[in-house]
Amino acid sequence: MIGSLRGELLDRSDAELLIEVAGLGYRVQVTPAVVDQVGSVGSEVFLFVHHHQREDAGTLFGFSSLDERRVFETLISTHGVGPSMGLAILSVHSPLGLRQVLATDDIDGLCMVPGVGKKTAARLLIELKTRLKVPEGVASTSAAGGTGSAGNSARGDVRDALLGLGYGPEEVARVLSELPEATDTSDLLRQALQRLAAA
Repeated sequence: MIGSLRGELLDRSDAELLIEVAGLGYRVQVTPAVVDQVGSVGSEVFLFVHHHQREDAGTLFGFSSLDERRVFETLISTHGVGPSMGLAILSVHSPLGLRQVLATDDIDGLCMVPGVGKKTAARLLIELKTRLKVPEGVASTSAAGGTGSAGNSARGDVRDALLGLGYGPEEVARVLSELPEATDTSDLLRQALQRLAAA
């Protein structure tokens, strides 16, 4: 079972990397965030890997952190969540972002994931809370010193506004993860729009 890969990046696309290790090329499925983090073709790459084996095929999924791989493995052990949906969830929400969604019962946040409707989101909220062991207060604290419910509400308002303007779920999730902690909705929205315009 393959647990990690370190090698030369031979090729990259929006959702896949080709990594050569000791003369063998490994095709690894990844999130857009991982694609953004790796260097240019020819550079050295290190990824934590989940080797998903089926009767007819084996697929490698790559992650930039051990926590991200563990969350992925928790997701795909949940009823109704396969590798494709697990990767889609992590393409929209980082591990911390997903825990915040679960801690605040944010069904709309889960519905940002393509293919996840209200009923599926409600079920996932219940199942993942226990599987991911979401600690109390995870949504109200941050490395910057903490945000209360007002901060979460402001980010939710910004998310809804950006989705209403036609931005895709992945774009919205990415820009929200880059924003500083704040409680002023208009300021967060202004910063989000500036980042999206510059992308």
